[in-house]
Amino acid sequence: MFQLAWPWMALAVAAPVLVAYLVPPAERRSGAALRVPFYAELAQSPSRPRRAPLGALGAMAACAWLLLVFAACRPQWVHDPLEVPVSGRDLLLAVDISGSMKTVDLFRGGVPESRLAVVKQVAGEFIGRRAGDRVGLILFGSRPYLQSPLTFDQTSVRELLDEAEIGLAGEQTAIGDAIGLALKRLRERPAENRVLILLTDGANTAGEATPRDAAGLAALHGMKIYAIGVGADQSTALGRSLGGGADLDEDTLKTVAGLGGGRYFRARDARELEDIYALLDALEPVARDVELLRPVRELFPAPLGIALGLSAGLLLAVLGRQWRHRMRERLPAARSVP
Repeated sequence: MFQLAWPWMALAVAAPVLVAYLVPPAERRSGAALRVPFYAELAQSPSRPRRAPLGALGAMAACAWLLLVFAACRPQWVHDPLEVPVSGRDLLLAVDISGSMKTVDLFRGGVPESRLAVVKQVAGEFIGRRAGDRVGLILFGSRPYLQSPLTFDQTSVRELLDEAEIGLAGEQTAIGDAIGLALKRLRERPAENRVLILLTDGANTAGEATPRDAAGLAALHGMKIYAIGVGADQSTALGRSLGGGADLDEDTLKTVAGLGGGRYFRARDARELEDIYALLDALEPVARDVELLRPVRELFPAPLGIALGLSAGLLLAVLGRQWRHRMRERLPAARSVP
């Protein structure tokens, strides 16, 4: 559909007519007339029609002015409405990539895999189901790092999660600092439902903030925390006991989740982790509201460019006309010189 964004600008079409009628003409000076010694030669020279060039230049000026006014009205082409998902949730996923996440004690399809490998697979599927929500990713070890800001591009977040490697953020676990970084990113958002999904397999062993203090501050800002403890009760690899989730501080994680109205979950295998994410989908459903957006394409550059081109041509024509007039004035004077 075609429309004019500023139709009132069309009133400017009458501006030249108003100027011609309202502005008084220039005063004609009376006094000595200019004597032309070569008037006889000018009278004998073939006369050229003067109205035709003036009419052509006037038509160019009128077209340039009309196109300029048309461009000022901002012509637009409005496309068909598109449905754009609107979400009230800003969801951050904080994933532990400390040294202990390389422990092989989770089974997926009967095959033992490392904790991080299972988390990547299951959490990636969870992220893919959050169409319509803003999703971000924090990776933490000895220090937390914002790997992806809040975005609607879930594909990019999944790719960044797949690229995460053990030890990139350090070998220890800074749970409190990870919560603090999540709060820093989420409190800048206007949404009321701010959600952090914290996934770890250990206890807080690094960082400046304690998990309880960070969670208490997050609760004051309306951030809800869902904590997931990962790791089997008794993990084995190559026939040796690895202690499983003995280092998991479940009491602290339960406290952290409870302060903001969230929940704590324990994932002892891949199936439990999948069930937890399915439950999170139910607890924090994806917003299904949509708003209609009509893409608009601006059309004013075309008439504006043509108007400028006509104006440039008009200026060149006027300058050329003046130059020819001066050359005709000089030519008879040169002939009269003995």
